[in-house]
Amino acid sequence: MSPKPAAPLTAEHALLGFLRQGPMHGYEIFQRLHDPDGPGLAWRMKQPHLYALLARLEAEGFVAGAARRARTRPPRRPLRLTERGRRAFLAWLRTPVDQPRRMRQEFLLKLYFARREGLPATRRLLTLQRGACRAWLKRQQADAPPKGARSYPHLVHAFRTGQIRAMLAWLDECERSVAAGARTA
Repeated sequence: MSPKPAAPLTAEHALLGFLRQGPMHGYEIFQRLHDPDGPGLAWRMKQPHLYALLARLEAEGFVAGAARRARTRPPRRPLRLTERGRRAFLAWLRTPVDQPRRMRQEFLLKLYFARREGLPATRRLLTLQRGACRAWLKRQQADAPPKGARSYPHLVHAFRTGQIRAMLAWLDECERSVAAGARTA
Protein backbone atom coordinates (compact mmCIF):
# COMPACT_ATOMS: atom_id res chain seq x y z
CA MET A 1 0.00 0.00 0.00
CA SER A 2 1.29 3.45 -0.82
CA PRO A 3 0.44 6.70 0.92
CA LYS A 4 -2.93 8.14 -0.09
CA PRO A 5 -2.98 6.76 -3.67
CA ALA A 6 -6.30 8.39 -4.64
CA ALA A 7 -5.04 11.94 -4.05
CA PRO A 8 -4.93 14.18 -7.10
CA LEU A 9 -1.41 15.21 -6.12
CA THR A 10 0.63 12.76 -4.12
CA ALA A 11 2.19 15.22 -1.71
CA GLU A 12 3.10 12.39 0.64
CA HIS A 13 5.38 10.87 -1.99
CA ALA A 14 7.18 14.17 -2.44
CA LEU A 15 7.85 14.27 1.31
CA LEU A 16 9.21 10.74 1.11
CA GLY A 17 11.46 11.93 -1.70
CA PHE A 18 13.02 14.58 0.51
CA LEU A 19 13.67 12.02 3.23
CA ARG A 20 15.27 9.70 0.66
CA GLN A 21 18.08 12.28 0.62
CA GLY A 22 18.67 11.67 4.33
CA PRO A 23 17.09 12.29 7.75
CA MET A 24 15.52 15.73 8.17
CA HIS A 25 13.16 17.51 10.50
CA GLY A 26 9.95 19.05 9.21
CA TYR A 27 11.19 22.62 8.95
CA GLU A 28 14.23 21.50 6.96
CA ILE A 29 11.91 19.74 4.49
CA PHE A 30 9.79 22.89 4.30
CA GLN A 31 12.88 24.97 3.48
CA ARG A 32 13.99 22.57 0.72
CA LEU A 33 10.49 22.46 -0.68
CA HIS A 34 10.56 26.24 -1.10
CA ASP A 35 14.12 26.46 -2.42
CA PRO A 36 14.08 28.76 -5.47
CA ASP A 37 15.72 26.04 -7.58
CA GLY A 38 13.56 23.26 -6.19
CA PRO A 39 10.06 21.90 -6.65
CA GLY A 40 8.57 25.12 -5.29
CA LEU A 41 8.75 26.44 -8.85
CA ALA A 42 5.83 24.14 -9.71
CA TRP A 43 4.31 23.17 -6.38
CA ARG A 44 3.75 24.62 -2.91
CA MET A 45 2.65 23.35 0.47
CA LYS A 46 1.82 25.25 3.62
CA GLN A 47 3.82 24.39 6.72
CA PRO A 48 0.89 23.13 8.85
CA HIS A 49 -0.17 20.80 6.02
CA LEU A 50 3.40 19.49 5.73
CA TYR A 51 3.51 18.65 9.45
CA ALA A 52 0.11 16.95 9.27
CA LEU A 53 1.24 14.79 6.34
CA LEU A 54 4.51 13.90 8.08
CA ALA A 55 2.54 12.82 11.17
CA ARG A 56 0.31 10.63 8.99
CA LEU A 57 3.32 9.11 7.20
CA GLU A 58 4.89 8.32 10.55
CA ALA A 59 1.67 6.80 11.91
CA GLU A 60 1.43 4.59 8.80
CA GLY A 61 5.07 3.43 9.05
CA PHE A 62 6.51 5.22 6.00
CA VAL A 63 8.83 7.39 8.12
CA ALA A 64 10.23 7.11 11.64
CA GLY A 65 11.77 9.62 14.00
CA ALA A 66 12.72 10.45 17.53
CA ALA A 67 13.10 13.76 19.36
CA ARG A 68 16.64 15.04 19.85
CA ARG A 69 17.42 17.41 22.66
CA ALA A 70 19.38 20.50 21.78
CA ARG A 71 21.01 22.63 24.45
CA THR A 72 20.03 26.01 23.09
CA ARG A 73 17.00 25.20 20.92
CA PRO A 74 13.74 23.32 21.31
CA PRO A 75 13.95 19.59 20.58
CA ARG A 76 13.79 18.62 16.91
CA ARG A 77 12.29 15.46 15.47
CA PRO A 78 14.48 14.33 12.59
CA LEU A 79 12.61 11.83 10.45
CA ARG A 80 14.08 9.07 8.35
CA LEU A 81 12.63 7.00 5.58
CA THR A 82 11.66 3.44 6.51
CA GLU A 83 12.01 0.54 4.09
CA ARG A 84 8.28 0.73 3.48
CA GLY A 85 8.60 4.45 2.70
CA ARG A 86 11.53 3.82 0.36
CA ARG A 87 9.57 1.19 -1.60
CA ALA A 88 6.50 3.45 -1.83
CA PHE A 89 8.58 6.38 -3.07
CA LEU A 90 10.42 4.35 -5.70
CA ALA A 91 7.18 2.78 -6.96
CA TRP A 92 5.67 6.25 -7.31
CA LEU A 93 8.76 7.60 -9.04
CA ARG A 94 8.82 4.71 -11.53
CA THR A 95 5.20 5.19 -12.59
CA PRO A 96 4.16 7.78 -15.18
CA VAL A 97 1.29 10.08 -14.32
CA ASP A 98 -1.99 8.65 -15.51
CA GLN A 99 -3.79 11.77 -16.70
CA PRO A 100 -2.70 14.76 -18.78
CA ARG A 101 -3.92 17.20 -16.13
CA ARG A 102 -1.41 15.73 -13.66
CA MET A 103 1.59 16.68 -15.79
CA ARG A 104 1.81 20.26 -14.53
CA GLN A 105 2.34 19.39 -10.90
CA GLU A 106 2.78 15.69 -10.20
CA PHE A 107 5.02 14.94 -13.17
CA LEU A 108 7.18 17.99 -12.44
CA LEU A 109 7.63 16.68 -8.88
CA LYS A 110 8.58 13.26 -10.23
CA LEU A 111 11.04 14.84 -12.64
CA TYR A 112 12.64 16.82 -9.80
CA PHE A 113 13.17 13.68 -7.72
CA ALA A 114 14.17 11.51 -10.69
CA ARG A 115 16.95 13.98 -11.48
CA ARG A 116 18.14 13.68 -7.88
CA GLU A 117 18.17 9.88 -8.27
CA GLY A 118 20.41 10.14 -11.33
CA LEU A 119 20.50 9.80 -15.09
CA PRO A 120 19.03 6.27 -15.37
CA ALA A 121 16.02 7.16 -13.20
CA THR A 122 15.43 10.36 -15.17
CA ARG A 123 15.63 8.64 -18.53
CA ARG A 124 13.35 5.83 -17.35
CA LEU A 125 10.73 8.30 -16.15
CA LEU A 126 10.86 10.32 -19.38
CA THR A 127 10.52 7.17 -21.49
CA LEU A 128 7.57 5.88 -19.47
CA GLN A 129 5.82 9.25 -19.52
CA ARG A 130 6.36 9.60 -23.25
CA GLY A 131 4.69 6.21 -23.70
CA ALA A 132 1.74 7.30 -21.55
CA CYS A 133 1.40 10.52 -23.57
CA ARG A 134 1.43 8.60 -26.84
CA ALA A 135 -1.34 6.35 -25.51
CA TRP A 136 -3.38 9.43 -24.52
CA LEU A 137 -2.88 10.89 -27.99
CA LYS A 138 -3.94 7.64 -29.65
CA ARG A 139 -7.12 7.49 -27.54
CA GLN A 140 -7.83 11.15 -28.24
CA GLN A 141 -7.43 10.63 -31.96
CA ALA A 142 -9.71 7.58 -31.86
CA ASP A 143 -12.41 9.70 -30.22
CA ALA A 144 -12.15 12.52 -32.78
CA PRO A 145 -15.38 14.17 -33.90
CA PRO A 146 -16.28 13.84 -37.60
CA LYS A 147 -13.93 15.64 -40.00
CA GLY A 148 -15.04 19.10 -40.99
CA ALA A 149 -17.08 19.61 -37.83
CA ARG A 150 -16.49 22.99 -36.19
CA SER A 151 -18.60 22.26 -33.18
CA TYR A 152 -17.72 22.61 -29.52
CA PRO A 153 -16.68 18.92 -29.32
CA HIS A 154 -14.29 19.57 -32.21
CA LEU A 155 -12.75 22.52 -30.35
CA VAL A 156 -12.36 20.46 -27.16
CA HIS A 157 -10.78 17.63 -29.13
CA ALA A 158 -8.37 20.05 -30.84
CA PHE A 159 -7.40 21.56 -27.48
CA ARG A 160 -6.73 18.18 -25.87
CA THR A 161 -4.81 16.91 -28.87
CA GLY A 162 -2.71 20.07 -28.95
CA GLN A 163 -1.98 19.79 -25.23
CA ILE A 164 -0.78 16.22 -25.54
CA ARG A 165 1.39 17.05 -28.56
CA ALA A 166 2.89 19.93 -26.59
CA MET A 167 3.62 17.55 -23.70
CA LEU A 168 5.38 15.16 -26.08
CA ALA A 169 7.46 18.01 -27.51
CA TRP A 170 8.34 19.16 -23.98
CA LEU A 171 9.35 15.60 -22.99
CA ASP A 172 11.64 15.55 -26.04
CA GLU A 173 13.17 18.82 -24.80
CA CYS A 174 13.66 17.25 -21.36
CA GLU A 175 15.41 14.29 -22.97
CA ARG A 176 17.73 16.60 -24.95
CA SER A 177 18.51 18.52 -21.75
CA VAL A 178 19.27 15.31 -19.86
CA ALA A 179 21.47 14.04 -22.71
CA ALA A 180 23.36 17.35 -22.89
CA GLY A 181 23.91 17.27 -19.12
CA ALA A 182 25.21 13.70 -19.34
CA ARG A 183 27.72 14.70 -22.01
CA THR A 184 29.07 17.57 -19.91
CA ALA A 185 29.21 15.61 -16.66
